[in-house]
Amino acid sequence: MKNYLLETEIIDYSDPAIISLANDLKSDCKTELDIVEKCFIYVRDEIAHTGDIQSPYITMKASEVLKYKVGWCYAKSHLLAALLRYHKIPTGFCYQRLRCDEYTEDSFCLHGLNAVYLNEFGWYKIDARGNKEGVDAQCIPPDEKLAFTLQEGESNIDEVYDTPLNQVVKSLAQDYDEMIHNFPDIQEN
Repeated sequence: MKNYLLETEIIDYSDPAIISLANDLKSDCKTELDIVEKCFIYVRDEIAHTGDIQSPYITMKASEVLKYKVGWCYAKSHLLAALLRYHKIPTGFCYQRLRCDEYTEDSFCLHGLNAVYLNEFGWYKIDARGNKEGVDAQCIPPDEKLAFTLQEGESNIDEVYDTPLNQVVKSLAQDYDEMIHNFPDIQEN
């Protein structure tokens, strides 16, 4: 579990703004699950999804996501991991391989989300992508209610990674127009 608590260059939870927010979110929490729910709801509802608002800011590091209040699903998962890891809650990165027709016809891309280790339930996936019409992600353990229900040809990637995938990190170095035509992907096994 130690690797799921590490601070990294991207999951920079010792940033003063992240520490302040993490402590504010915990202030009235009584349980670990309360902390997870508050952090999840904050990232889901207060951080805009880059694609939804077509933001010119492409963020990667947790502190950047918080500063600009925007990020692709991957970047939002980085902020959520930072908030939870600050509170010593093991948090990893998960992905779904989804159709990306909204941006590029006949394409697939990775969708980024998190898994947290909860003593009562084990690994539990949460998706702070941000709700909109047709998307209603929730944190209601033990049930997982992710942003997207898999359609034909789509799949969950079962691995819980302790760091974001390299192709995700590389993709976040692109600007908005490059990104929508070049989302990260992984071939199915």
